[in-house]
Amino acid sequence: MTSKERAALRAQANSLEALFQAGKGGVNDALIAQTDDALRARELIKLKVLLETTPEPPKAIAQKLAEATGAEIVQVIGGSIVLYRYSPTLHEPVKKEKPKSGISNRPNSRKSAAWLRRKQAEKRFSAPRDTGRGRK
Repeated sequence: MTSKERAALRAQANSLEALFQAGKGGVNDALIAQTDDALRARELIKLKVLLETTPEPPKAIAQKLAEATGAEIVQVIGGSIVLYRYSPTLHEPVKKEKPKSGISNRPNSRKSAAWLRRKQAEKRFSAPRDTGRGRK
């Protein structure tokens, strides 16, 4: 990862809320599984480390989580960790379903245009509405 890519990811991570906290249990299987699922769904996540109760420093926790999940460490500042892992499922093109033969998804344009003209004419010639702001 280049420094420009890392800077862009740090900028995106500013607005993120922390998803998990690493506490007195440190890095365990549950935290690794949660982190892996979150990276699969979001690509970029932020974690908090409870500095008073955690047995390891935040950099060591970030390193363990990155190795276990295959992610890259974007940033470790104080008790905040930002991790990134590319997720190909988030970047797959969405395939649109083609309509079945003979059936169109478009509305009838003539009918729609006539309906719109009729509604506009009704608005022009209808009595003004009482908005409650006028004189009494």
